[in-house]
Amino acid sequence: MQTCYMCDQLATSSEHVPPKCLFPEAKDSSGIDYRRDLITIPSCDIHNTAKSKDDEFLMISLAGIFGNNSIGYSHKFTKVNRAIRRSANRLLDVAFVKRKHYILENNNQFLEVIWGTPDHDRLRKCFTHIAYGLHYYHFQQRFQGEVKILLGYLHSSDKSNNNFVQFIKAIAARDLNGVKEIGQNPDVFYYQFVEPDVHGIYMIHMQFYGGIDVYASFVPRGNPVPFNLGIELMNLGLETIIKFGDKEYEINKK
Repeated sequence: MQTCYMCDQLATSSEHVPPKCLFPEAKDSSGIDYRRDLITIPSCDIHNTAKSKDDEFLMISLAGIFGNNSIGYSHKFTKVNRAIRRSANRLLDVAFVKRKHYILENNNQFLEVIWGTPDHDRLRKCFTHIAYGLHYYHFQQRFQGEVKILLGYLHSSDKSNNNFVQFIKAIAARDLNGVKEIGQNPDVFYYQFVEPDVHGIYMIHMQFYGGIDVYASFVPRGNPVPFNLGIELMNLGLETIIKFGDKEYEINKK
């Protein structure tokens, strides 16, 4: 008997990671079925059926983001918009803590744009579940430890936070160079695992719709996070300049 990818309970079903709803059906993508050969893992009821609303939240939050490829946009204007209409915009209220609607016009063609603050905590929760699931699928064992999520696709009004995210992405790009991209539908989703460092900590990079980058670090239980002077200075709010390659990243600049 298999156990759940997230806990010690016996598995009662299979869960898709990432959620199946992120992948367009053939009827919404010019006959191309992006739901073929999806990744599934064993799950208990609590960590599968009970989180269906989180899956829908994630779909609403990701599909229409600027910078996505045409598959993401197509998904937004078909399945996602149908779900939003059925909920009388309730799903938008759930996905965004604050939001505004704009209408862009170009040659008598109109495009609705939503500008807002997403629910960061819930997004991290969703991606944490996906990271645990992919770890189980990739290594055939449940991860024991802490997972930390970095949302590499969101822009903040805090310049220091943006600089820090760009610094982490630069390090990730170096470590991911030449690492295999895994996923049968890479234009919708693929992932990459990086080998553990000297402290036993390792990373996964997940990309959705060609432009949404999410990073997760795996800190195994019993492996303390190594001390880093730069990180400690940043956490204290002190002005810090990090050099990586030929670039400098200013954090907490007064």
